[in-house]
Amino acid sequence: MKKFIAITAMALTLCACGNRSAENTLIISEKQINEVANELKTKVNNPASNSKIEKGVKQVASLWQSKDGTAADFRLYCLENFIADSAELYSAFKVIESNFEIIGGYNNAMTVRLLEPLHLDKGDIHPLNEIFGAYSPAAHFTDDMFNNRIAFFVLLNFPACTLREKMDNMNVWTRRDWAYARLADMFVSRTPALLLANETKAFTDADTYISEYNIYLGNLIDKNGKTFFDKGLKLNSHWGLRDELKSDYPRENALEKQRLIYNVMKRIIDQTIPECVINSDKYLWNPETNQVFDGEKEITNFASEPYTRYEYWLNNFRTEQAIDKYNPLYPTFIERSYDCAMELSQQEIETLFTDFLSAPEIKQVAEFISKRLGRDLEPFDIWYDGFKSRSTFNEDVLTAIISKRYPDAAAFKSDMPRIIEDMGWTKEKAAYIADKIVVDPARGSGHAWQSEMKGDVAHLRTRIQPAGMDYKGYNIAIHELGHNVEQTITLYDIDYYFLRGIPNTAFTEAVAFMFQNNDLRLLGQKLPADKEQEYALATLDNCWGAYEIMGVALVDMYSWQWLYAHPDCTAKELCAAVENIAKDVWNKYYAPVLGGKDETLLAIYSHLICVPMYMANYPVGHLIEFQVEEYCKDKNFADEITRMLLSGRVIPQKWMYDAVGSEISGTPMLNATRRALENLK
Repeated sequence: MKKFIAITAMALTLCACGNRSAENTLIISEKQINEVANELKTKVNNPASNSKIEKGVKQVASLWQSKDGTAADFRLYCLENFIADSAELYSAFKVIESNFEIIGGYNNAMTVRLLEPLHLDKGDIHPLNEIFGAYSPAAHFTDDMFNNRIAFFVLLNFPACTLREKMDNMNVWTRRDWAYARLADMFVSRTPALLLANETKAFTDADTYISEYNIYLGNLIDKNGKTFFDKGLKLNSHWGLRDELKSDYPRENALEKQRLIYNVMKRIIDQTIPECVINSDKYLWNPETNQVFDGEKEITNFASEPYTRYEYWLNNFRTEQAIDKYNPLYPTFIERSYDCAMELSQQEIETLFTDFLSAPEIKQVAEFISKRLGRDLEPFDIWYDGFKSRSTFNEDVLTAIISKRYPDAAAFKSDMPRIIEDMGWTKEKAAYIADKIVVDPARGSGHAWQSEMKGDVAHLRTRIQPAGMDYKGYNIAIHELGHNVEQTITLYDIDYYFLRGIPNTAFTEAVAFMFQNNDLRLLGQKLPADKEQEYALATLDNCWGAYEIMGVALVDMYSWQWLYAHPDCTAKELCAAVENIAKDVWNKYYAPVLGGKDETLLAIYSHLICVPMYMANYPVGHLIEFQVEEYCKDKNFADEITRMLLSGRVIPQKWMYDAVGSEISGTPMLNATRRALENLK
């Protein structure tokens, strides 16, 4: 280890000097790789190490650039830094683990604080805060780890494995093997810090655009000039608009309200929305005819939003396209999102979704909804929310209860131990978890931000109105609390730091959904006594929710495929392409169920703009949630969830097999949907 430290110090000296100007080209030939590997095998003299030596030397060579030193430097580095002894290797691993937690934890804490003016409801955003929010303290981390050669040390001694290798070994590897593999995953690419900073800025800019995109519903009018919403009601697109549409089902004038919101969404998608009605309550607007009024006077010379929505999308694409060439294992953002981040291939996910969307049970659920509503379904009924117990409750009544109980973020924070305990954890464990979560008033709809080191806290963000938390904010808060509970358990209670978290974000969404489904019970509301019927309705709700979001995920997937096929497109061309893709998905999987032709509604989701290529996590999360809930329904929820979460960040199918004994599949949910429909007859 002394030699490793000495060479690292030398590398740091080189980085500080003129080597910065060296051309970043790969310089190690195949012949040199073989020579160094053979020399190292002879030195180690242990046939059991040969495979690891070959793999490690090759991976170091694949990322060794001219600025890192000569071929002679490469040879010397490999010969002096390979560790054959398992005890010494583990000792080195523990040093790396400890220091990476420090680096990751404090970088994350800085990022959280820098983004507070953008994420929290703290008044107007100063332009400088947008610049600071786009700054990424960790942007240089990968560069620094290659420059000081720690990354090369990792690749030499803990060589990275492909997804295929992980799948082949998932029932063979020990927990330590998995931790070693996750360490190696950190250095499979070498993206320059400037490009990582550009990526952070692009995503932050898009997130700010979405967070500040509000519509005043009290200013929406129908053809008779009538409005159906309270004056001053301001909702974010798309989350707030969608949630309002969902909550209107049991309300008076439900159809009129829902059709107004539906037309607003379509105007946002095709960018015919008048720019003057965004974040403004100055004008009245009929979204169906797209007429704008200043009092009784019609404004005819308004400007539409100039494809701003798609400019942000395009900026995300071009940012990722610049990163592609530095990722030889995952050379497109599509592959990085699926194969690398989700560790489920794009083809696997697409087949999973299209099979589910085409299942005959979906149309049967739609027929059941139509009977409940007493009318033919319309496209926006993709958000039908009448299966949940909350659909029998008046949202205004719920809001009155909630706003009194939670007038501010501190009140919700103080009630968190009780909420977590009501989900099944012991009083002591609930207090332990709640102590590591803080609650912030969100500027947007809300999110959960995890901690990256022990001793720090996770952040729960939800929108809190001046009069206190309303039902929408509470519902989101319970969802985000599910994320925070998962984040806390899988950081503080995990056996290895590099196994903290879950296989991919679909798993944390599953936990969050399970919390969210209990929102009324946690509020102390009396639920229907017929447990069998309640379970059947919950099954249909889960099925319909998965059906809704799978189409959006396909639009996300196909739109990025189109972008890679048309890299020089304009924002206007992207808009047209996304509309056509949304129409195609609708016509194939939704028109036969909901009616309507050439509907673009699936393209409204804000995630498409500010969280690119994330949508697939939601439907996969629905499927995981259902399988986990089925497994847990006759067991203690908290005990089972804790057991499952402590598998940590192994690959998805390994996690699922260990959790419930089967792989991720839509079949269990469809089978249960059939039984539920029979039961409800």
